[in-house]
Amino acid sequence: MMGPRWYVLRSKPRREEIVWQQLLARHFETFFPRIYVQLSRGRPARVKPYFPGYLFVRADLERTGIAPLQWIPHTIGLVSFDGIPAEVPDTLIAALKQHVHEVSSAGSELLYKLKAGDLVEIKDGPFAGYEAIFDTRLSGRDRVRVLLQLLNDRVVPLELDATALKQKTTVTNGNGYPYRR
Repeated sequence: MMGPRWYVLRSKPRREEIVWQQLLARHFETFFPRIYVQLSRGRPARVKPYFPGYLFVRADLERTGIAPLQWIPHTIGLVSFDGIPAEVPDTLIAALKQHVHEVSSAGSELLYKLKAGDLVEIKDGPFAGYEAIFDTRLSGRDRVRVLLQLLNDRVVPLELDATALKQKTTVTNGNGYPYRR
């Protein structure tokens, strides 16, 4: 007996929320990752699925079969290979939950507060501990460009994951240059 496993359930476009609610109503354990997304400048950020068209569901298919999942309104079916539903390892689900949590708590919320010219600190990677100037959000999820000033006063653009940044509290001196409080 295998017991409950994680699977990927496909939904029709923009119907993930409805499918998620249906799964909850049927008492399935689910993972439906969502993040704040800025659709266009000047409009407020909205919550969007991290994996549009897909949700994760934990089920014991030996006990329940696939019919209860295949016949939920607005679903396309389980992701399968050669007719066998593909299992998702628990470790991958845990890693995805951690990543989405980091993006939501640090990256995406911070990402939409930052403006060009804001001072940030790089928290992770080879430039951890360095201060940089936020430049822009990049297309794709969680990516930003910052400007790092090197010793020779050369400014180098870096593309980073938004979760690698922390906003600094800044004030400007009399010349208009930012400095840390």
